[in-house]
Amino acid sequence: MSPDVPGAAGAAKASVAVAAIGSYLPRTHIAYFSMEIALEPGMHTYAGGLGVLAGDTARAAADLELPMVFVTLASRQGYLRQSFDAQGNQLESADPWTPEAFARPLRAKVAVLIECREVWVRPWLYRLQGRLGHALPVLLLDTDLPENAPEDRCITDALYGGDATYRLKQEIVLGIAGVRVLHALGFEIATYHLNEGHAALLGLELLRRNPLPPDTVGPGELRFDAGPVRRSCVFTTHTPVDAGHDRFPYALYERLLPGYLQSAQVGLLAGTAVLNLTQLALNLAGFINGVAVRHAEVTTRMFPGYEVHAVTNGVYLPDWVHPAFAALYHRCSGSWVHDPETLARFDQLPDADVWQAHERARADLIAFLADRTGVTLDTRWPILGFARRMTAYKRPALLFTDLGRLRAIHAASPFQVIVAGKAHPRDAAGKALVRRLHALARELAPQIRLVFLPDYDLAAARALVAGCDIWLNTPLPPLEASGTSGMKAAANGVLNLSVLDGWWIEGCIDGVTGWSLGEAHDDASASGKLYDCLEQLVLPLYHRDRAGWVAMMKQSVAKLASYFNAHRMMRRYAAEAYLQHRGSALRGTMR
Repeated sequence: MSPDVPGAAGAAKASVAVAAIGSYLPRTHIAYFSMEIALEPGMHTYAGGLGVLAGDTARAAADLELPMVFVTLASRQGYLRQSFDAQGNQLESADPWTPEAFARPLRAKVAVLIECREVWVRPWLYRLQGRLGHALPVLLLDTDLPENAPEDRCITDALYGGDATYRLKQEIVLGIAGVRVLHALGFEIATYHLNEGHAALLGLELLRRNPLPPDTVGPGELRFDAGPVRRSCVFTTHTPVDAGHDRFPYALYERLLPGYLQSAQVGLLAGTAVLNLTQLALNLAGFINGVAVRHAEVTTRMFPGYEVHAVTNGVYLPDWVHPAFAALYHRCSGSWVHDPETLARFDQLPDADVWQAHERARADLIAFLADRTGVTLDTRWPILGFARRMTAYKRPALLFTDLGRLRAIHAASPFQVIVAGKAHPRDAAGKALVRRLHALARELAPQIRLVFLPDYDLAAARALVAGCDIWLNTPLPPLEASGTSGMKAAANGVLNLSVLDGWWIEGCIDGVTGWSLGEAHDDASASGKLYDCLEQLVLPLYHRDRAGWVAMMKQSVAKLASYFNAHRMMRRYAAEAYLQHRGSALRGTMR
């Protein structure tokens, strides 16, 4: 049988490691597909927020004992390792890791025909252990196999690397081979959750299993029953930025997947001009959601005609809360790991204890920064943190629009700034921003200390969100889908100073949980609001009213961490997305 027949390749080589995977099979009915996922600092299978969210999703799912398996790529060479030259130009190199050190190879292999060649895919099994004892399987798909052609062995190497051809090959492996791997291993999946459109081709793989009788299909109509696919698929879209939606020429699709599914048929679901994977996912999902209330509204305007729900993101608190704050969490609630909503009582803790915990987190950040950069910050002055993907719509240089005014504010109320973030290798504008921030650091020195922390990764993120005093977020609205780093900061009592976009529309109580910078689109108005807020509210409060500052820190935790957490997010997915599709897959399993 041809390996392009669904399941045949898995049957051909499915010598499954039963001891490794068998215990998961009876209780696993939901498959979560993500191009990237952050599992451990030493596993470079993530690039940024999408992967970090996927990791938080998996950990919360384990705590809640949801019947899930996670599917991603091995990404042996990682995303990129960032460094800088003397002028502040971003330098990129591979960021390899060794799957053998963290996961075990499974003996099941499947194949997919790419450019008329059999490309074999083997899964690695990573066992994600939840904090409450339950474990979930994560499958990392790998094409680095001796039976593959040299040009195919590297398909799962570089996360978001290469050209359009390389990217589409990766998405074929994730979506099509991913479904086949699950089948070959013996999983019986009722619900497929697509974390972004990268895995949208799995919808075509499922569609091919449901052909309609030829005499019931007219010319130009879909020859497959999409109903069962829609009933089994959940699609979460994460970006209101048009460039973030993958599109490929149909000529490329036909070259890579000849004979798989005619492009004319695919075009009925994914658009006739180009293969739009977001549109394909929208048309083959029965439940669609954005990752914040505003984002769902923006997505509905971008893609009219679809019902887009809002499931606001959350973060996995045990991984993001500094140990000193975790100790306070335990004093507040013995069940906070499983029931984060009980943190609503955090505002009852003594001010002195909260400030002491923050000072420990702050000291750890200062030590971390000194180790990575050689720069030592002043312990007397507040730290403003800005850590985002370096791209134009995030506006990382907005704080530096008027250097004269910024210097005047600093002279009255001193502060220091840490920035961090990677620009995609093909994002010329993002790389220019990296270079400009380095130039600004030189120009502002020695009066204002601006430090660019290189190679923003999980370790850096954990230090920053816990140790800063103020978390700055200045995206161009409405282009911020969510903004989970602000949630992590809030959980550590770090106060958000943010444009009203993404999650902050829901989380901001101005002057209580943080501060709003409004929704100005032009840089002049937005920077003016930022300067006014720093000069009149934020910095005077920090320097002159410690009790008032700590009161806001306590409200940040009590009102924000108790809600914007991954447990609440996954309970909503379970109740509104998974349960609506296949109630039997969840009843009696969710904690």
